[in-house]
Amino acid sequence: MSVDQATVRNIAHLARVAISDEDAKNLESELNSILTWVEQLGEVDTDGVEPLTSVVHMKMKMREDEITDGGYSDKVVHNAPAYEDTFFMVPKVIE
Repeated sequence: MSVDQATVRNIAHLARVAISDEDAKNLESELNSILTWVEQLGEVDTDGVEPLTSVVHMKMKMREDEITDGGYSDKVVHNAPAYEDTFFMVPKVIE
């Protein structure tokens, strides 16, 4: 698979990024290099290889799943422009 300048410009348009003609040429070669490398990854034999979540074998620390309010709701609303008790106060939007 290869990318041409029209495809690069389309990608830039979708990403809402303005690029110059010189940038389009550079991006074309960079994207083609990346796609070539990704195609090479498809040639790697991964049969019998277990999926990894980490390179170090470890178990995740587990804790009891308890529902709490966090215990610090006063600190949460403290920086709000307006609050009452532990609730944010906002201006009326719909009348």
